[in-house]
Amino acid sequence: MQNIESESTSHKNLTNPQTWVVKYADYLFSYAVSKINDEEFARDLVQETFLAALERLDKFEGHSTEKTWLTAILKYKIIDIYRKNASKIPKQADKMDSEYGQDTFFNKDDGHWNEQHRPEEMGIEQPDALISKEFTQVLQKCMSKLPALWHAVFTMKHMDEEETPVICRELKISPSNFWVIIHRTKVNLRECLEKNWV
Repeated sequence: MQNIESESTSHKNLTNPQTWVVKYADYLFSYAVSKINDEEFARDLVQETFLAALERLDKFEGHSTEKTWLTAILKYKIIDIYRKNASKIPKQADKMDSEYGQDTFFNKDDGHWNEQHRPEEMGIEQPDALISKEFTQVLQKCMSKLPALWHAVFTMKHMDEEETPVICRELKISPSNFWVIIHRTKVNLRECLEKNWV
């Protein structure tokens, strides 16, 4: 009996839900906005994250920090949104596959620019914090214009650094559709950045 009591008490000491909003709300909000670029929706997701964490409180074993655990919950909620958005437009990827299957801008094996199509430097290579912040705002504006599926694929690949097979499985797209989407997204973002940044 004493063993069970001490186990329960030590579990309670692992996390304190009463401090979550003060400690993590701003961070989680920034994380969500960077992934979905919608402040109102990001606020809702943070609230949903806190509620989900409260429901799963008994499963938190302290193997990670509270912040990491809450971020993981939020991340899966965002992936669910990507998946829902992707499922609404399944024909788009098939159409793109036939329409853009011969894209020559990128190397199909690694997704990098082919040498003859490589863009010029855009002046964002220097680590100036102000320029970086301004560039991020322009990039987010450009990304907000992307179709939902393209946005999801690009964010998961280049911001969340997910592996390609994971993205294909989560969004239910084929590897060839994945590469077509990545290529078209890069071309669109390049054009948008050239108009709005350079």
